[in-house]
Amino acid sequence: MSVMLDRAPKPSVWRTIKAVAWSFVGLRGRQGYEQDIRSINPLHLVLVGLIGVFVFVGGLIILVNWIVTT
Repeated sequence: MSVMLDRAPKPSVWRTIKAVAWSFVGLRGRQGYEQDIRSINPLHLVLVGLIGVFVFVGGLIILVNWIVTT
């Protein structure tokens, strides 16, 4: 008799990037959220989150400087 195990996918940086992007947007289904929780490495999450914040803030600074100079 075989038993099917509910295995989570291996942690990957790409999956973490997608999860952080969804969190910035604020839209994520419950099933996707639960799958992310099972398959994301917390260290990857912190690093990608910090990089995402720096990119977002840097983009805002560039946008504001561009608007002010025009």
